[in-house]
Amino acid sequence: QVQLVESGGGLVQPGGSLRLSCAASGFTFSRHTMRWYRQAPGKERELVAGITSGGISINYADSVKGRFTISRDNAKNMVYLQMNRLKPEDTAVYYCNVVFYADNYWGQGTQVTVSS
Repeated sequence: QVQLVESGGGLVQPGGSLRLSCAASGFTFSRHTMRWYRQAPGKERELVAGITSGGISINYADSVKGRFTISRDNAKNMVYLQMNRLKPEDTAVYYCNVVFYADNYWGQGTQVTVSS
């Protein structure tokens, strides 16, 4: 079955960096677009970044452009989110996502807290 496991979250000061990882299994990873979402307390889940199967097309939410970088390693079935110049408003649970046969699959999420 499809499994997504995120890691790499934590507490960081404003201006700091974190790298999130998502390990995928149960499907042909190299054939699917992968996305990162986040959900802050009291807010709806929002798309942060997406990367197509071959990594050719990448998109970002306006709020993270120039600070976050999504990447993938198809040989390792991994997708990453490098987050730089973090702000308090980036505080959220971050989720890895794949759409497989029209169904959304999510990991358990990893908490990112940006605070001094």
